[in-house]
This record gives sequence, C-alpha cells and structure tokens, in this order.
Amino acid sequence: MAVPKKRMSHSRTKMRRSINDRLTATQTSVCPSCGEPKLPHYACTSCGMYKNIQAIEVKTYTKS
Repeated sequence: MAVPKKRMSHSRTKMRRSINDRLTATQTSVCPSCGEPKLPHYACTSCGMYKNIQAIEVKTYTKS
C-alpha cells in the first residue's frame, strides 16, 4: 500500500483544498416572458412561467 514519505504541512494541505472549496456563483438565466433573472430549470418567481406554461400561481402582497 502506498504511504506518503513525508508528512504534508498544514499550509500545503490548506492551499490544495482552497482551490476545490471555493464557492461558485449561481448561474442565472433570463425569463423569456417577463425578463427577470431566474434559476435554470425552475419556474420564474416573479411571473410563475416555466417553458411557456403557467406553472405556479404568484401572489403579490401589498403593504397597507
């Protein structure tokens, strides 16, 4: 079984992990019906459309 010859330092381990542990920004696409940014493969949160059909009913709340 392969065994490392020398112990890897904390700094080297953290440098190696830092490349893979970075967070990536979420990808967004534009809703074709209202033009708002939305997550791909999800219904639009502002108009409720998904693939040109009304998928969800969107309620608008007004403050009084």
